[in-house]
Amino acid sequence: MKSRLKLLGLVAVPALLAAAVPAAYASPSPQPSATHAAITGDVLKGLTQHATRTGEVAAGKRISVAISLTPRGGKALDTFVAEVSDPHSASYGHYLTKAQFAARFGRTDAEIKQVKDYLRAQGLTVGKVHSGNLLVDASGTAAQLEKAFGTKLSTWRDATSGRSFYANDSAPTLPSAIASIVSDVAGLNNRLHLHRQAPSTVHPHNGPGGGYTPAQLKGGYNVSGTYTGSGQKIALLEFDGFQQSNITTYDNNYGLGSPTPTVQKVDGGSGALGDGQVEVELDIEVLHAIAPKANVTVFEGPNSDAGEVDTYQAIVDSGIPTTSISWGAAESARTTSGINAVDAVFKAGAAQGLGFYAASGDSGSDDAGDGGTSVDYPASDPYVTGVGGTRLTVTSSNAFSKEVAWSGGGGGKSSVFKIPSWQTSVQKSAGGGFRQVPDVSAHANPTPGVSIYSQGSWSSVGGTSAAAPEWAAFAALYNQQAKAAGKANLGFANPALYSAAGTGFHDITSGSNGAYSATTGWDFTTGWGSYNAATLANKLLG
Repeated sequence: MKSRLKLLGLVAVPALLAAAVPAAYASPSPQPSATHAAITGDVLKGLTQHATRTGEVAAGKRISVAISLTPRGGKALDTFVAEVSDPHSASYGHYLTKAQFAARFGRTDAEIKQVKDYLRAQGLTVGKVHSGNLLVDASGTAAQLEKAFGTKLSTWRDATSGRSFYANDSAPTLPSAIASIVSDVAGLNNRLHLHRQAPSTVHPHNGPGGGYTPAQLKGGYNVSGTYTGSGQKIALLEFDGFQQSNITTYDNNYGLGSPTPTVQKVDGGSGALGDGQVEVELDIEVLHAIAPKANVTVFEGPNSDAGEVDTYQAIVDSGIPTTSISWGAAESARTTSGINAVDAVFKAGAAQGLGFYAASGDSGSDDAGDGGTSVDYPASDPYVTGVGGTRLTVTSSNAFSKEVAWSGGGGGKSSVFKIPSWQTSVQKSAGGGFRQVPDVSAHANPTPGVSIYSQGSWSSVGGTSAAAPEWAAFAALYNQQAKAAGKANLGFANPALYSAAGTGFHDITSGSNGAYSATTGWDFTTGWGSYNAATLANKLLG
């Protein structure tokens, strides 16, 4: 599942907000004064059309928020990332350390103090200031948040799902001096829960519970036995937990000898074990199948706007070079400010040499499910490698035989991001000048899927949730090879992958995902295609 945060439009607010909050929804929302600016993009779109107001949030309810700050230097960060990720640039691979990033693009200590002082003056408890000086955590009661951000929090019921949630009735406001550096306040609503890219189970076929074994996946994608991911680290973004006993059973069955995954809980973790457990165990076991000696860290956070951005930031704080993401939501289900807040974290990661691989979704070309064409976020983010789905066929000796596009694989054009410079070489008229998804793809078809052990039994699982860790595993193998050759990590991979211009890929030319069909070269169903590990690694190493 992928979670999306919206970029909250910030409104300049009086230094001391004394105006009373309207008692009833029918009353007008607080309006910014002439000295304040409204923050657009921080209110749920179509709220009254898709939900019914049921009341007010209890004044004493405690809520956590994450305040995102804009990087210093305007477009300087974009320019730096473009250079450090371009294999044709003299700056390629010269990534920043956390301290260097903070000094160059983070807000100053004086600006951070100004934000913290304001929050505390409103009665909020200030939490962690994350590395990079671009994200500040805080918490308080609903009444304190309403006062601090000049808005009203109401309770709602979704007309389709019946799920209850809370949301701010109007855009938040802040003192003008603070509003000028704030880009989002995540946590003022909890409507959106990231969904996992729902794995599908099928009857036994190859492995103990059906699906491809580690030998079949590695054979199909020409993974050399020389590289196992030894000494490399991979992060997983998760909103649920797992049972180590299941991972141990999987590893022992295939004789993988993988290191025990490490768990890092963010903001208290994801809570009690839920139905997302199969997602987490799928991700871990696919990584073990292809890069068995890599060290996996599972970042478990709350499934909320604030939890999402904090969990991504925790991954960047860790410095782990490769991350696999199998949770998300349609772009249309997110706020603009929330998307921008997460995008800023990805961009910061790219500057520090970190690569993110995200499942493109399992609903084909209609990720939003509204009968149109739409894509999933964060796979559509320009600083993320979006991974689509295929159906891989291997020979009896586990070699690549053929591959076609999987009908469920997400793909299409973004409605948020313009096409990045590294993608213009494959720009399609159907993209309309917007970011095109996916970038690459891998096996995701559920018949057969991949063999996993979860919840005490073997099964075969499919979906782009399997494809994303298949690519993250490749990145770890590449980084091991690059280290041996004295070269930099792959980092944000897209500029290098597009520079390879199809070399080292299995070009998939048949199949469709609904509105789009696979063709020669890059396409909206499979991107460049899946990897031939040995050939692609050699191409990227130059």
